[in-house]
Amino acid sequence: GKAQSKIAEVEQPETFAYKPTSFHGILRPKLTVKEGDNVKAGTTILFDKKNESVKHVAPVSGEVVEIRRGDKRKLLEIVILADKQMEYESFKKYSVSDIANVTREEVVENLLTSGTWPNITQRPYGVIADPEETPKAIFISAFDSHPLAPDYNILFKGEDQYFQAGLDVLKKLTTGNIHLNVSADTESPAMFTNANNVEVNKISGKHPAGNVGVQIHHIDPINKGDVVWTLDPFGVIQIGKLFLEGKYDASKVVALAGSEVQNPQYYKTYAGASIKKMIENNIKDGHVRYVSGNVLTGEKIAKDGHIGFRDNLVTVIPEGDEYELLGWIKPTTDKLSFQRAFGLLSFLNPKKEFVVNTNTKGEPRAFVQTGVFEQVTPMDIYPTYLLKAILAEDFDDMEALGIYEVLEEDLALCEFVDVSKHDVQAIVREGLDLMQYS
Repeated sequence: GKAQSKIAEVEQPETFAYKPTSFHGILRPKLTVKEGDNVKAGTTILFDKKNESVKHVAPVSGEVVEIRRGDKRKLLEIVILADKQMEYESFKKYSVSDIANVTREEVVENLLTSGTWPNITQRPYGVIADPEETPKAIFISAFDSHPLAPDYNILFKGEDQYFQAGLDVLKKLTTGNIHLNVSADTESPAMFTNANNVEVNKISGKHPAGNVGVQIHHIDPINKGDVVWTLDPFGVIQIGKLFLEGKYDASKVVALAGSEVQNPQYYKTYAGASIKKMIENNIKDGHVRYVSGNVLTGEKIAKDGHIGFRDNLVTVIPEGDEYELLGWIKPTTDKLSFQRAFGLLSFLNPKKEFVVNTNTKGEPRAFVQTGVFEQVTPMDIYPTYLLKAILAEDFDDMEALGIYEVLEEDLALCEFVDVSKHDVQAIVREGLDLMQYS
């Protein structure tokens, strides 16, 4: 189900959504728009009362048609009916030579007011970066090792100038290095390997080698008191476009992939796009799940749902809600099993591709210590003991066992292989929140 190397011609979606849920740590969101308001791409629509300087802006121009809320009035989406012709808010433009002379204060102010600042994530805790902090380093993972990951050669084709400009801007924000991490196993775009003002590191290995947390661990680990910032290449390019063109440009290429897609391919759109047009007449029969992002860390969305802020992949897989008599013990070669479980012979053909659904094959149960977590976590930590320390709310053990080094995505494979069916990523987030807010 991996996306074919072509960009499909399709009409743009009618609606786009900005999702505050794409960011951790927005505790007191304050809307600056209401239903019926008209906005331009780059118009401020939201800020957090805890940090009012960080603006969240509309990805497209159009009319705000719906403010969607969840339990306890939690803000979920700001839905915009897009204009046919995009209009942009104007911000200050810079030439390449201007960027070389711009001050850190001016960079921070431009990123904050334009809405591009939320591209920067701060570790530990995985929250939007604090503009008052100075990170010891900035890390950018320039490849994706997740299942069905899109090809960066297609996603970022022709964006070389903007990417380099973004790197030059980011250099103003740290006294340390900018680490640009590329894959040693596959061909990387020239815009990454030839980048200036960065330290290029080659990373090899299977997933989660592409996770920036794993890369930080092996290059410049996070200790107590350290602050590190991370971005993805899209964020760097968006910052470069802001400075060179003076506008908030949320245009991007998104991959539609998965075993249930008839023609998996790429689409040009904008951040927060509805997937309705992409999947129209392009999904196989059956009950399926739509995921914004990859199958390990993505978010379940409806068939007319919207893509998350940082996502460049939509995955469609079987829902897995059909009961199979004795399915856990019946001999077969069609099921994937990390533990070589009862009757599963899939390990005899390690290169075989499988159609994997959402069925967990069991209910949550006692924490069974099997040693498999350590096999899928290429970091010098003890994930089983870390998770137990979080459940026990033992702050000293959480620190000693590496809580500052991980986010949910870094232990997502532990959740996939866990015979106890624990929601490992939710446990990690619980631990991070305990450390940050207690």
